[in-house]
Amino acid sequence: MPDRIGALLTLLLEQPISLYAAAVLRIGYGFLYFAFLLREFPHRDEIWGPGSPWTAALARQLFDQTGWLSVLTLSDSRAYFEVCYTAALVTSALFLLGWRTRAVSVLFAVVVTSFHARAIFMTDGGDNLILLMALYLVFTACGRRWSLDARRTRIRASADTTAGHRLDQPSGEFRLHLRDARQTVITVLHNCGMLVIAAQVCFLYGSAGLYKVQGGSWGNGTALHYALNLDVFRPWPGLSLMVDEHDVLIAIACYLTVLLQVAFPFVLFGRLKYPVLATLLGMHVGIAVLLGLPLFSGAMIVADAVFLPDRFYRRLGQLCRRTARRADVTEARTPTPAEAALLPPQSGRVG
Repeated sequence: MPDRIGALLTLLLEQPISLYAAAVLRIGYGFLYFAFLLREFPHRDEIWGPGSPWTAALARQLFDQTGWLSVLTLSDSRAYFEVCYTAALVTSALFLLGWRTRAVSVLFAVVVTSFHARAIFMTDGGDNLILLMALYLVFTACGRRWSLDARRTRIRASADTTAGHRLDQPSGEFRLHLRDARQTVITVLHNCGMLVIAAQVCFLYGSAGLYKVQGGSWGNGTALHYALNLDVFRPWPGLSLMVDEHDVLIAIACYLTVLLQVAFPFVLFGRLKYPVLATLLGMHVGIAVLLGLPLFSGAMIVADAVFLPDRFYRRLGQLCRRTARRADVTEARTPTPAEAALLPPQSGRVG
């Protein structure tokens, strides 16, 4: 037991974990919320603005009971709302790109919280998870990989190395201890944040599976049949009817959904998690297409990325770079039509 406690403390204190996964979460949720705000741009006034049936006065009355806050209710001016909406789009884009991530992550959390609280009855379940993840990501070092911050750090390190400067060598013992303490705090906050994110996803899947077990429609395999016949969840009625004709597949999908959700927290410590995550990916894609819940499905797919190790993302990055290099070489070797016209004609004889 002392050895395990020591190993856990070493894991939490010495090295940040899952930096690539944190970057994927930042990119995924930044992109989802940016796309969400763009999609609702024509309807922004009816959902969050002065023309919404859920007025700012009603929202403030609800805040008195729930304790929520929103920057959108600070003024009823239309100009103020348009400025806030534009700032939300810019903040989401900057968070996606990883520019000044430490400060922008706080702004992103404020944006998501404000828009969620302003129209809490007018959105689906996807923004609930994005709200939680936006709050958790504030404490993580999600800008150290695949970001503009990481690119700037590499360029600065390369320039300092070329100039012969020694990096991160503070003068004085006090500054050295201060730097080490700061690094330790950042590492602990990041690791705890990633562990909380993983625990949140496990709790979400486990509770959803246990809740389904209590329902009779999931037990007899008809839950998806009823969902596919609800008009509010039928963006493609013809496709829903075609899928609903396969009763056996619908029942298997019901049982498999419950099994995967209940078993999810127990398969994360072995290789079995990879087929489980792949199956959940297919399930969420089906939910997005068949039930018309792309924001919810996207939020769950991004959340599942926290369970993939950094070596997976490093290999994925290497594969992408290798593919890009091969494409560049192929493009360089392929003559343009003008160059092909200058080539001597082939005789057709071999030897």
